Amino acid sequence: MLTVLGALVPVFLLIVLGHMLRRRLLQQEVVWIGIEHLVYYVLFPALLIDTLSRANLASVPIAGVGGALLLAVLLMSALCLALRPLLTRWLGIDGPAFSSVFQGATRWQTFVALSVAGNLWGDLGITLASVAMVAMIPLLNILSVWVLAHYASPQRLSWPALLMTIAKSPLIWACIVGLAINQLGLPIPRPVHEFADALGRCSLAMGLLVIGAGLQLEGLRRPSGATMLTVMLKLAVMPAIAIGLGMAFGLSGPSLAVVACCASVPSASNGYILARQMGGDAPLLAQILTLETLLAVLTMPIFIALVD
Repeated sequence: MLTVLGALVPVFLLIVLGHMLRRRLLQQEVVWIGIEHLVYYVLFPALLIDTLSRANLASVPIAGVGGALLLAVLLMSALCLALRPLLTRWLGIDGPAFSSVFQGATRWQTFVALSVAGNLWGDLGITLASVAMVAMIPLLNILSVWVLAHYASPQRLSWPALLMTIAKSPLIWACIVGLAINQLGLPIPRPVHEFADALGRCSLAMGLLVIGAGLQLEGLRRPSGATMLTVMLKLAVMPAIAIGLGMAFGLSGPSLAVVACCASVPSASNGYILARQMGGDAPLLAQILTLETLLAVLTMPIFIALVD
């Protein structure tokens, strides 16, 4: 438990620093919007391509780790969709709010997962987290865009428009490019690798700062019922599902621990950007992300320590 907490400390210190910078030094929202776009369109895709292209995928249980996390995402998505009528009846959650509940319960904060996996298990942890990226990022982007287009957009997108929106995702293309380089064995010139590596290392720190800048502590005095339900789904139910599936796939040790790590992280901050772009309830998602980030400091070590 102490080892896990030690790995989480620098991650959450960066989040705290981002919050302080947003409140004291870099107060203009336009600055953080620019940083968000830089991370989303340039730095994080570079990290995905560089990590996936160099990952020794043959040395890890791809089917077990990837299968457990992919099925966990599908099961949580199905649960959210099944709860939709009840959420509308009991909590008055409309379409845009439901899209934020869906994103908050299913997406994962890759920056936190990579940082913790690297701190705890080194190169093995990064490789296992790379498998998680392949399993979760394309699927989650497709599901999130579909839910936003179906429930939140003022006018429902046609299938061609929906497919075009999904096809424009830089994260999906980064996964495709990184995997293609890996599987084809294409040589990467050293200067290109060092360039991508530098961008990738920047993305982790910058991404964590952006998370901190987006924290909305003022809204936590009276969190809504939708927020509390989403936090429970993401920080308790999702890890339990993923760990159960991982054990069913025969995983143990670092492999199962990385599954627990990836499933127990807070939801992705770029979901907030997507909500703003496609008509979701962005303020609700900001409240969800803030509470999940704060509580994950307590819940993540518990799930990781249980299986490591």
